[in-house]
Amino acid sequence: MTATPIATGSRPNLLDLSLAECEALVVGLGVKAFHGRNLFKWIHKHGVTDLDAMTDLSKTLREGLRETVEIRLPRLAAAHPSADGTIKWIFELHDGQRIETVFIPEGRRRTICVSSQVGCALECAFCATARQGFNRNLTVGEIIGQVWHAARQLDKPPTNIVMMGMGEPLANFEAVVKAMDIMQDDLAYMLAKQRVTLSTSGIVPNIYRLREVSDVSLAVSLHAPNDALRDQLVPINRKYPLAELLPACKAYVANDKRRKVTWEYVMLDGVNDSLAHAKQLIRLLEGVPSKLNLIPFNPFTGSDFGTSPPERIEAFRVRLTRAGIFAMTRRTRGDEVAAACGQLVGRVEDRTRRLGPVRIETGRRIAS
Repeated sequence: MTATPIATGSRPNLLDLSLAECEALVVGLGVKAFHGRNLFKWIHKHGVTDLDAMTDLSKTLREGLRETVEIRLPRLAAAHPSADGTIKWIFELHDGQRIETVFIPEGRRRTICVSSQVGCALECAFCATARQGFNRNLTVGEIIGQVWHAARQLDKPPTNIVMMGMGEPLANFEAVVKAMDIMQDDLAYMLAKQRVTLSTSGIVPNIYRLREVSDVSLAVSLHAPNDALRDQLVPINRKYPLAELLPACKAYVANDKRRKVTWEYVMLDGVNDSLAHAKQLIRLLEGVPSKLNLIPFNPFTGSDFGTSPPERIEAFRVRLTRAGIFAMTRRTRGDEVAAACGQLVGRVEDRTRRLGPVRIETGRRIAS
């Protein structure tokens, strides 16, 4: 998917720049590269966006920067805290579009779920974001800006980032990879590679591309153990079926025996949650280092899906565990503020002009 050109300010946004680009910027303004490192550190590590407050930069350099670039962040429009500690932040972008970002505390882990697009074009049947349509890709600054705000809003910095918010990260490849590099930089957010996770619905060529340029953790939205059902639930499967997806994922973790692919599997009542489905899943994942997250479906307005009963989810999990697959049931977080998995919607001016929602054909009516 090609990024949609967007109107921004007339000057480059410092939030879009990597460390190397900040260094090149200041060299172009006639000073040594280490001043670019200081600039980068002020913005990301210290959260300073006022050039005058960057006291170890010379007045001449600050004036040159002021005439050349700007620091443009998404605007924090609202914050919705949940009783369980989850917080959903709504950010407004320069063009009036809105995206959502979620903070999930759990013990010592402070996870930020970050969006990569305004809406999503992949039309997964059980996802509220998909119902909103798609407008455009986010810029690097709009992606990293979510992390910048989170680091300022929390009393402690985030320990984990998941590219699992609105949008398909691998459909915005260059911006997402660059933003994830900034997240890991020691002069920025200092996140280890295993603490940054990219979640994809399965754009196979870009999984191979990602392997060449990044070593972040990989999560895949699977949701079905066979092509016939996955074609309906995750339509990108029609282009990149399981016979192509599984080898790509296996190759991604092949160089490190300690690494596993995380599979996301939303549990839909009467759709993909039987023991027969569990057996198919066991066969499908044979030979692939895997861990499986079973996600109780989070309802949203307009969806006719049901959530699998807890006892059926547990039976499904036990069957996988007995076959040697590490499987756990994800605890639903933030659902009362629509911050749970699959519930993010933001505000999207749809550019796809869809004809209507996808009809899912199963033994029971679940969508229309």
